[in-house]
Amino acid sequence: MANQALMANAIRALAMDAVQQANSGHPGAPMGMADMAVALWGEHLRYNPANPHWFDRDRFVLSNGHASMMLYAVLHLTGYDLPIGELKNFRQLHSKTAGHPEIDVTPGVETTTGPLGQGITNAVGFALAEKLLAAEFNRKDHAVVDHHTYAFLGDGCMMEGISHEACALAGAWHLNKLVALYDDNGISIDGQVKPWYIDNVAERFHAYGWHVIGPIDGNDAAAVSAAIAKAKQSTDKPTLINCKTVIGKGSPNRAGTAKAHGEALGAEEIKLTRDAIDWHFPPFEIPAEVYADWNHKDAGAKTEAEWNEKFAAYAVAYPELAADFTRRMKGELPKNFHQVAFDTVVAAHTKAETVASRKASQLALEAFTAALPEMLGGSADLTGSNLTNTKSTPALRFDAKGHVVMTMPAVEAKQGAEDEAAPAAPLEAPHGTIGRHINYGVREFGMAAIMNGVALHGGYIPYGGTFLTFSDYSRNAIRMAALMKRRVIHVFTHDSIGLGEDGPTHQSIEHAASLRLIPNLDVWRPGDTAETAVAWAVALQNQSRPTALLLSRQNIAYAPKSELGDISRGAYVLSEPEAVGLKSKKTAAVIIATGSEVQLALAAQKLLAEKKIAVRVVSMPSTTTFDRQDLAYKKAVLPKKLPRIAVEMGCTGGWWKYGCAAVVGIDTYGESAPAPELFKYFGFTAENVAATVEAALRD
Repeated sequence: MANQALMANAIRALAMDAVQQANSGHPGAPMGMADMAVALWGEHLRYNPANPHWFDRDRFVLSNGHASMMLYAVLHLTGYDLPIGELKNFRQLHSKTAGHPEIDVTPGVETTTGPLGQGITNAVGFALAEKLLAAEFNRKDHAVVDHHTYAFLGDGCMMEGISHEACALAGAWHLNKLVALYDDNGISIDGQVKPWYIDNVAERFHAYGWHVIGPIDGNDAAAVSAAIAKAKQSTDKPTLINCKTVIGKGSPNRAGTAKAHGEALGAEEIKLTRDAIDWHFPPFEIPAEVYADWNHKDAGAKTEAEWNEKFAAYAVAYPELAADFTRRMKGELPKNFHQVAFDTVVAAHTKAETVASRKASQLALEAFTAALPEMLGGSADLTGSNLTNTKSTPALRFDAKGHVVMTMPAVEAKQGAEDEAAPAAPLEAPHGTIGRHINYGVREFGMAAIMNGVALHGGYIPYGGTFLTFSDYSRNAIRMAALMKRRVIHVFTHDSIGLGEDGPTHQSIEHAASLRLIPNLDVWRPGDTAETAVAWAVALQNQSRPTALLLSRQNIAYAPKSELGDISRGAYVLSEPEAVGLKSKKTAAVIIATGSEVQLALAAQKLLAEKKIAVRVVSMPSTTTFDRQDLAYKKAVLPKKLPRIAVEMGCTGGWWKYGCAAVVGIDTYGESAPAPELFKYFGFTAENVAATVEAALRD
């Protein structure tokens, strides 16, 4: 029998030793949650330390990521590739034990956590992806997708507003395989939380449609294990287990106080704690019997081998499904993707439609969602404005029992000759398809972080829409997707003062520039249907970065193009002076424009041509993509000796890095008025652009 007390004390010892050695970190939460970890990892979690990425493993999310030493200790003890030396290097440069857990750095870490509330929201995304994949791929007697998502979270996660958004959705979606264990220790950085946190957590989660277990003694591993076992029996609701714990448990003078939260215990207190928990071993030394109790290598290998056998049988019965499941879980696009993308872009170019770029986005989505069953869309209560839905993406719905509603595929009736026998009935009824467009409600931040969880889980490429100005609500989750290098696509419509009468609260002025500052985020502001189709194609191929598409409400005329290949490079020469009758005139300047302002640049080019001023027009739908191009291409598009004038309905600051002589932009908030009046009032006219070019040439 495993000695659970020793197992928990091993976590406590490693946590206080690592934080002490680093002189930085949070020992209290790991020490308080140690028994919870023993219960989950020792008796319930399905995992294989030798293969952290096998498909049907349970997912674990440490939402209160400051408790990272608990997770690192468990990963080390159970047999992951995390040697004791990495624990000794806690919070040090290039170690695998960063201050907060980071995916792709530490084996066994499923998501990067730290910003409180986003971890539990990622967990909702994990659980949603599991439920949808199970509905899509499981067949009678072949349940190849069947795992749970577990999350630890604390008071800080509960207080952050995003947890309200996500947990309400988890209840609405009946995510019965989501189990959240709440570390209810009543302490935060400022002390006892009672003066500022009086929520009735049980009633709150009951209202969301969750099962609630407890409060239980979170420092009793057996009690926690029994609660988890009960939670796993749920067939229709997610479960919250309220675990009452003592922060810094075992520390004679720090337990139950804010002093245990975010600073090392100190050498003297560590000595007293070792005596109090009867742990008489030097720092970072774990007895062999404790390692033996924690070791999960053999059990994990057996669990994965059993699943591999199940999947092999599934592959024999359903070879096409098995191949598609494997492809999608690897994040690979279908073999015909490049042809689909090519056809979509060429079709847009051939039709040359005048539409808003939000509509151009929907036109591209019609093709891509039909070809890619893994595309999972949605909108934060703005579907009719964002145009994120397509014929291939019916609304995602759940029935009263919590099952995913399956839309039966259309089956043509087959009539044989009179003397032919009736065709045999299929062994199993047609399976149908899941709804692939999510109504997130007015929950932009929750949507963004749930999409991160879906992408992290695998099997889907999530995209979701809202107005560009509301990207501020989503920003930290967008940043986390960029940090984690995950393919998540944000559809931001109403991208400028062009939305008109809604006024300054809805008119995005600084948002394009702000998003472009996020490292590893691709930002596209396409100027017509072809550019929009290319932007989608690039976004879908971006396996290691998220994308933000900034799309217009107002219609944009198609810009004629001689070729399409360079659009994907982020900027390209759209129109040379000869296109407006100046064949022999030397080019005097370059106008750079994005989105709807490309039309202003082309119109200004014509006005300047009337004055024999030759101008090149460069369309730059993605500054972030263009910035990654080689120097030779950049010089070819933006020759050094030519003055550059940028045109964009947004803050001007980001354009000066291109050596612009002038920028036609807007550095003040907008006004409430019809869009045409606003364009004229703020100087977004062909005449003003042309005058700005002339002024730059005079200077």
